[in-house]
Amino acid sequence: MKKIAIILLVLISLVSCKKAQEEYVIEDIEPYKPVVDFGFNYDDFNVHYDTIGHQDTFERILKKQNLNGKKAAEIIKIVKDSFPTSVRFKRPYVALRSKDKYNKLQYLIYQPNRLDYYLVDLTDSIIGFKKSRPLTFKVRTVAGEISGSLAATLKKENIDAALAKKLMKVYAWSIDFFKLKKGDKYAISFTERYINDTLYDGIDSLRSAFFEYKGEKLYAFPFQQERNSKTDYYNENGKALKNYFLKAPLKFINITSKFTKNRFHPVQLKWKPHNGTDYAAPTGTPIMTTATGVVEQAGYTAGNGNFVKIKHDKTYSTQYLHMSKILVRRGQRVKQGDVIGKVGSTGLASGPHVCYRFWKNGVQVDALKLKLPNSQPMEGRNLPRFKEQIRPLKRELDSVAEIKFK
Repeated sequence: MKKIAIILLVLISLVSCKKAQEEYVIEDIEPYKPVVDFGFNYDDFNVHYDTIGHQDTFERILKKQNLNGKKAAEIIKIVKDSFPTSVRFKRPYVALRSKDKYNKLQYLIYQPNRLDYYLVDLTDSIIGFKKSRPLTFKVRTVAGEISGSLAATLKKENIDAALAKKLMKVYAWSIDFFKLKKGDKYAISFTERYINDTLYDGIDSLRSAFFEYKGEKLYAFPFQQERNSKTDYYNENGKALKNYFLKAPLKFINITSKFTKNRFHPVQLKWKPHNGTDYAAPTGTPIMTTATGVVEQAGYTAGNGNFVKIKHDKTYSTQYLHMSKILVRRGQRVKQGDVIGKVGSTGLASGPHVCYRFWKNGVQVDALKLKLPNSQPMEGRNLPRFKEQIRPLKRELDSVAEIKFK
């Protein structure tokens, strides 16, 4: 009895602990703490907690519970329509066994995620079913000053690192987050998910935000122009934050050479035009396409090295030079932000970088000076509805910021 109580206390304390957050790193499958409240009186059972191993299957887990192969096969056949036959590595499960000398399995509970669990009931007939815990959503609005990276700043406020990733995505076309200065102000309103009203389950959505960047307050408000259309983010005047092109093909921006009519070439050792922008980065750094389009060329030349050229529409094309590896093929359609290659120093290059070239109407132009179109501008008929929708959100942001910084 003492052993079971100790196990329960340890697990409950683990549930209450905050999940560790790593800056800029959001795993595809985030680790989570097992939920131990399934509505049972644990004093009535021998309780066994475990997690799915590398080689585990549903059948193998059943056999671990003192069931022979014939009985395990019978259970699987009966509950196959309500219980997943494949189980996920490191996901928790709980076995509730009888407290008599037979130690017979009564219930098996498997948790593929925080919200859902599957239960097999063997107490009378064999029954299997899925249950979902009730979700609640809580609004949180914060204001503060940048004190390091965005993720580190939010972490000090006990905010999930996933929010930093969401904000960086929303503002990817208007803010270089690696150039935010210490003391730059922000205000953010977002919703968080809770299971059973108490167990934290992560960031649900971004309601609104602003950042002070280069002396300007940049707002972001989500809005659907049509009932079934996707949600885009707009500033307070209804201008879309998402531009047709990303600001750069790399997440970490380090410009070493700009577009110019006359530059001394570091390899050819002569003066000549440089019709692109060079971004230095370590070999292997992912290179992203700055806009959606079709791969027009993907190959090698002596000067360009490994390169990719993408046609975006009748007006615009972009090219990415000196790759160590090409990850797309000619004719392939790519979406904005897709990784198309890796940084390298192939061709005429003195070090690892990507030379980013930009065409407008067949002429190479300076991408840094070009005024690029927005992806989905606000339609005039939607502007009054947008203004009405964001009014309380903007007031909330401004009010929290005013209190914080007065």
